[in-house]
Amino acid sequence: METSATSSLVATQSQQTGSASDAWGDVNLNDFIKMLIAELQHQDPLDPMDNAQILQQISQIREISSNDKLIDTLASVRLAQNMATAGSMIGQTVMGLNTDNEWVTGPVDRVSIEDGVAKLHLGEYTVELNNVSQILGESDNEG
Repeated sequence: METSATSSLVATQSQQTGSASDAWGDVNLNDFIKMLIAELQHQDPLDPMDNAQILQQISQIREISSNDKLIDTLASVRLAQNMATAGSMIGQTVMGLNTDNEWVTGPVDRVSIEDGVAKLHLGEYTVELNNVSQILGESDNEG
């Protein structure tokens, strides 16, 4: 059952984003719960929503929550994998684009994570892991 409160929320979001399908794509778990509560509060007492619809919406809430948790977990795994990959490059000579979009080559001194991105430090230069174009091999630090 669609109520006027739910319809007006979707209409408002549609006007902001351009279309109803865009609005539904941007709805997060909290928005969905608010819509469900508004729907329950504004339903017609003579024609209430049936239990199957409520259970279906609760199932959708759980699915959205599970997807959010899965996305967070996958992001953590990806970050750990990138850190392990970057760490294995310590002591290796690499070539890549630095933060000023200049090609640099040098031995990897250390690695860091900044804003969820693995970065290699080549002396005074910083190269993001995804901007490494070549691994040239072990550096000669014996001088």
